[in-house]
Amino acid sequence: MTGRKKSSQTWVYVIWGINGAALIGILIIAVLYTTSLRASAADETILTPRPGETRNIPPTSYLLPTLTPNPFYTPPVFETPTPFELPKGLRPSIIGFSVAGRHIEAFTFGSGAKEYLIVAGIHGGYEGNTIALANELITYINDNPGVIPGDVKLYIIRNMNPDAEARDNGVDGRVNNNGVDLNRNFPSINWAADWDRDGCWIYRPTTGGKYAGSEPETRSVMGFIRAHKIEAMISYHSAGLGVFPGGVPWEEPSKRLAKALSKVTGYPYPPVDTGCVYTGTLADWAVENGVSASVDMELSDHKNTDFAGNLKALKVLLNFQP
Repeated sequence: MTGRKKSSQTWVYVIWGINGAALIGILIIAVLYTTSLRASAADETILTPRPGETRNIPPTSYLLPTLTPNPFYTPPVFETPTPFELPKGLRPSIIGFSVAGRHIEAFTFGSGAKEYLIVAGIHGGYEGNTIALANELITYINDNPGVIPGDVKLYIIRNMNPDAEARDNGVDGRVNNNGVDLNRNFPSINWAADWDRDGCWIYRPTTGGKYAGSEPETRSVMGFIRAHKIEAMISYHSAGLGVFPGGVPWEEPSKRLAKALSKVTGYPYPPVDTGCVYTGTLADWAVENGVSASVDMELSDHKNTDFAGNLKALKVLLNFQP
């Protein structure tokens, strides 16, 4: 009897041991399940804000292929240049965005059928006085709307390259955030990714882009021009070389506009020949794509806006008949 009793007790201990292990397993599963529910509830709380509440959604990580770095790439910077605003409340239209997502804006004056265009800041902070001139012209016209003839509408794109202006007011502020010279990125018939640097700007590496019209700033201005019938336009630059007519070779209406502008401003025409061959320029592309007359016009230096002379240039532009 004693042997049977010990055997019976042993089985009881085994059974209780199995039951205990099972109970512990059930408790572990219950704890994990409860934790999972709490995590799901927390995720739902993050992703589904209460009415009137704003939540920050955690970013999703992706594994992306490694790309070969662009040797001309300039890392984006996020300084914000001082915004330009008119005190009387006139607001520009946003016509596009830069590489870093900054606005490219156009101010509109007048309501006539004849459309004219001024573009500044294509070389950003390196030619920052062109942006300053555009600001002065915008302020002046806003205060003196009578300078716009009744049959005219004028657009001013005050800063085509806002990332470069934010980056630097010297040589490092010329190209966009992809290292591209925007005035060599337009898909004119002579566009080139690279060029002979004799007589040309050489202070930093630059390129005409991976392909013609590759940059968002370029495409923004192209889209704007294509959406309008521009009679004549000035693309402002600096410094010192004069007035360059658009076209390859220069077209007659653009040459007439260049001569008229040179006469009132004193900027050289024919422009100074440094030996540089200009490719993919806005002025050339514009006349190839419906703009009747177009020029690149350079201020006398990198500091001054030559405002008085350019008020006369504004009058010439707005009264020019292609």
